[in-house]
Amino acid sequence: MSESDHAALWPWLQQPLVEALGQLHSHAVLLHGPVGVGQFEFALALARSWLCEAAAPGQPFQPACGRCTSCHLIDAGSHPDLVVILPQALQASLGWQAATEESESSDGGAGKTKKLSQEIKVDAIRAVVQFAQHTASRGRAKVVLVHPAERMNLIASNTLLKTLEEPPGQVRFVLSGGALDQLLPTVRSRCQAWRLPLPDADVAAGWLQSQMSGASAEDARVLLAAAGGQPLTARDRQQLGLDARYWPRIPDDLLKGVASALTQWPLPLVVETLQKVCHDLACVAAGGGPRFFPASSLPAAPDLDVLSQWAQELGKVSRHAEHPWNQGLKVETLLLQARAVMRPRAPRGKPRL
Repeated sequence: MSESDHAALWPWLQQPLVEALGQLHSHAVLLHGPVGVGQFEFALALARSWLCEAAAPGQPFQPACGRCTSCHLIDAGSHPDLVVILPQALQASLGWQAATEESESSDGGAGKTKKLSQEIKVDAIRAVVQFAQHTASRGRAKVVLVHPAERMNLIASNTLLKTLEEPPGQVRFVLSGGALDQLLPTVRSRCQAWRLPLPDADVAAGWLQSQMSGASAEDARVLLAAAGGQPLTARDRQQLGLDARYWPRIPDDLLKGVASALTQWPLPLVVETLQKVCHDLACVAAGGGPRFFPASSLPAAPDLDVLSQWAQELGKVSRHAEHPWNQGLKVETLLLQARAVMRPRAPRGKPRL
């Protein structure tokens, strides 16, 4: 399936869509769950189904037909009764041009490149409030999709509250995101929550293998586990160069100080990988099983106190991993830190070799 083909839906989302259409009766839906399972595509599928003109008015909602005028307008990104609000930085990757753009005149002058915003700002939400006041052009409904909802800044969230609580006419909202704790409680309380679960591992691995030229079923399963069961994340990581055959070697390479391959990765991916190593070692230290790496690939786990401190340090770096660090120096520092944490501790009274 092409990412730009909005009429299609990932195979693991098709049955959840049918269930959601039968159970979501509120004018405002809060879609949440793991970020790498297709939240945006699912939210858009809900909007398509609510606007689809194949079913008679008053009939239960069904998945969109993909053939009616409404579906074709959504495919073209020009449906008059649908507004999709995305941060500027996500529009290209999601294959969707948001209906509301921030003014280009605020870039500080001609010839300057404006950094794309990671936030959903108040101007976009004010446009949503205006949109909600108008009668539906095609008569069936009006839909506002906001993704990721946690990217609304505080002013934008507060601007949306009244319309979210008392929407005029036939307006429906679908807010999707992966971090409910970052949303205002007043926003959450006005929505019917719907959680997207992780897909069945067999279904997700089969799809992932189809996206990877020449990959084996085992390769797909390794990358799916590396992504925490999120197939879209696994696909993206593979496209960034993550090799399924290399992934199980990472903990041992870190311990030996030979994980030079990680120096070629983007810093956020390096930090994420180290966090997963730390997580799995902590699980083993606590008597559980690992989530991201094969159990056989993990060395003896350090003390939980040491791993807890490492996790905190990685968390601090993660919050700023998109910033313009000296990439090479920062990665080298992180790898040295990982080796120091993972090396076996000498018994008390004996020197460490």
